[in-house]
Amino acid sequence: MKVKSILVSQPEPQVANSPYSALADKHKVKIDFQPFIEVIGIPGKEFRKDKISVRDFKSFIFTSRIAIDHFFRMCKEMRVPVSPEWKYFCTSEAVAFYLQKFVPYRKRKIYPGKGSLADLIPMLKKQRGEHFMMPTSDILNPDIPNLLEKSNIEWTRAKMYQTVICDLSHLSDVKYDILVFFSPEGIRSLLRNFPKFEQGETLIAGFGNTTKAAIEENDLRLDIAVPTAKFTSMTQALDSFIEKSKNK
Repeated sequence: MKVKSILVSQPEPQVANSPYSALADKHKVKIDFQPFIEVIGIPGKEFRKDKISVRDFKSFIFTSRIAIDHFFRMCKEMRVPVSPEWKYFCTSEAVAFYLQKFVPYRKRKIYPGKGSLADLIPMLKKQRGEHFMMPTSDILNPDIPNLLEKSNIEWTRAKMYQTVICDLSHLSDVKYDILVFFSPEGIRSLLRNFPKFEQGETLIAGFGNTTKAAIEENDLRLDIAVPTAKFTSMTQALDSFIEKSKNK
């Protein structure tokens, strides 16, 4: 089938020269963006019920920029001063660099990984006797606690934000050739909003193993899987798929 339209289940990139813009221009396809899920902060009043105090920790693990946003929001809401002695362990350089929005980057103890939590494990193990806090969503990939516990890392999960399903009723009569998903929650949002959804000829692209599992568990067909040895990004995979579909 010839691809004419794509719906990406994320907010639209706020840069003019995004890879999606280049993809749309190259293949003359319509690409729309619509978040299927929304992240909202858990109020300090609710956070207190877990009886976790930020003041009891001096080392923190961040897996995303969203986690950083809500950690410092919670510190402000709970009136916890940011200590110059705090250590920040981040799963990637991009996440670590984002810390400069809240703390003087060069003056802080910041330890970036190479893209995954597994990369941080050797650094975490060097912090002998340390107890880490990890700010998370209400939904957590089970691989994370499994990895930390297997590595004998002492840590506490702090739920500071939550994922909620967006209202997609305005899309009920809109059809796309490809739907693009990046999380299991996106698939759940699709089926919650459209319980009678039938895939038919609609193609589904999914990023990551947990998204793939959610697609398959709900008896949907995964047509474009990312990442692979050949394609590390969604736009690369879409570009190749669209190009091949033109020649069929």
